[in-house]
Amino acid sequence: PPLPAVSGRRVLIWASVMSRPEHFAPPEVFYNDEESRKYATSSRMVDIQTKMSERALELILLPDRPCLLLDIGCGSGISGEAISEAGHCWIGYDISRSMLNIANERETDGDLLHADAGQGLRFRPGVFDGAISISALQWLCNCDRKDHQPFKRLRLFFDRLYLSLRKGARAALQFYPETAGQVEMITAAALRAGFGGGLVVDYPHSAKAKKHFLVVYAGLSGDMPAQIPKGLQGEIEEHQKTVAVAQRDRLKKKKKNGKNAKSVRDKILEKKEHQRRKGLDVRQDTKYTARARKSKF
Repeated sequence: PPLPAVSGRRVLIWASVMSRPEHFAPPEVFYNDEESRKYATSSRMVDIQTKMSERALELILLPDRPCLLLDIGCGSGISGEAISEAGHCWIGYDISRSMLNIANERETDGDLLHADAGQGLRFRPGVFDGAISISALQWLCNCDRKDHQPFKRLRLFFDRLYLSLRKGARAALQFYPETAGQVEMITAAALRAGFGGGLVVDYPHSAKAKKHFLVVYAGLSGDMPAQIPKGLQGEIEEHQKTVAVAQRDRLKKKKKNGKNAKSVRDKILEKKEHQRRKGLDVRQDTKYTARARKSKF
């Protein structure tokens, strides 16, 4: 159906909201074979996921020994590879079979399970030394089926996670909240399950580099501090790259609108000067350079 006539700002907001993958389909449908392979083979995506996984491992303050970790929403195994690189063992689960198939193709070191986080997995109590999750938690805030109630699914998820962690163990769950209400709902579900902790926001003043981590601990133990780490405040390479891309896009828009745009003559002169610096034979500039020629016919 045709879109209603709305202001440009409202169209931009609508497009931004609809660009979130959870608005298109449930995760097991959205991450089909094609989408899963694109996700796992994108060098940019792999780099971002790896960095967020390494940050999550920093936040759970693991002891200086090999640990057993739970990877929630492990996908194609990118986050699991970061766990293995850090010298730990892991078990991961995901709702997308296509993602798990790619993880098997990549021959990841962890054990893989096909499961829905919202249904709560039963593991032996206290079996895990920690848990991480990258870009998965926000999916539980959606009603993909009539019987889905986001808060109940979050409560069940956190209840089972709490039981599976040893006393004092931590979980760092990175997610992309759509609204402040989602942050409150996720945090409330974790606290009601018995977790302590709170939200860690890296680069809070950056629209592009900002990352939300829910860092929670299952009770207190003598060797673990009760405080949660502070969010990062400086600049990161990823943010700088993102800003550069954004600036380039803004320049393109300016040129399209005719602002600060170079004339055709300026562009040609610049190109010829560049060729001269390379030692190429270039015709001399005259008043006819870049002038539009009349058609012969």
